Amino acid sequence: MGEGRAHGKYPGGLKGEVVSEQETSTSSGAPREMRYAIRADRMPPIPLGKMTEAQKKVAAEIAAGPRGKVEGPYWPILRSPGFAGVIQNVGAYFRYRSPLDRRLNEMAALIAARSWSQQFVWDVHILQALDAGLEPDIAQAIAEGRRPEGMDIEEETLWDFCAELLATKGVSDPTYEKAVAKFGESGVIDILGILGYYSTLAMVMNVARTELLDGRLPPLDALPLQQRSVVSNPLRR
Repeated sequence: MGEGRAHGKYPGGLKGEVVSEQETSTSSGAPREMRYAIRADRMPPIPLGKMTEAQKKVAAEIAAGPRGKVEGPYWPILRSPGFAGVIQNVGAYFRYRSPLDRRLNEMAALIAARSWSQQFVWDVHILQALDAGLEPDIAQAIAEGRRPEGMDIEEETLWDFCAELLATKGVSDPTYEKAVAKFGESGVIDILGILGYYSTLAMVMNVARTELLDGRLPPLDALPLQQRSVVSNPLRR
């Protein structure tokens, strides 16, 4: 969020300064600015020479698969190679083999990312969601934490199911029955799996403070929307 400035090393794990425009106004009506710093990655990439044999094995498996390399959440997860080997197969299923329509799959990933304010997951999946046919206005609404307008029946069913589940930790009979009628029991389980998988990645990366790829700035504003980055770009346009 905001404008990144490269200042080298920061005390206390701070990495770079960011400027954010605060939407509350001064007495003159002008927006106020505040500055904050992006904290440094706690679990950065592991040099090959420092990997254990178990870590090298899992890293090679990941690189040989559809991802092509270790990046993002798999650097912190690689600290537990047994876990990494299992969850990377779970992720490969949801990303590359799930029969759920890709547009809905990516929409669920964005809903999970927004629920955890997980910048890396959002930054990676927003372009995939738009490429799969998700309307920009729907993605923008999810980024802002509000119910999207103009959804089709599949998107509406997915949104209602995910939003109710994340808010109440369960779903009512009408919401469940609507989801099963639209996606089948198998589809409902895949939706739950997608939310669970990306929620797991979100917890890992929020704790590890995983950096975005290519030095990009965080795309999501904090919720509630009391402040907005001067250059936030949730649609990466």
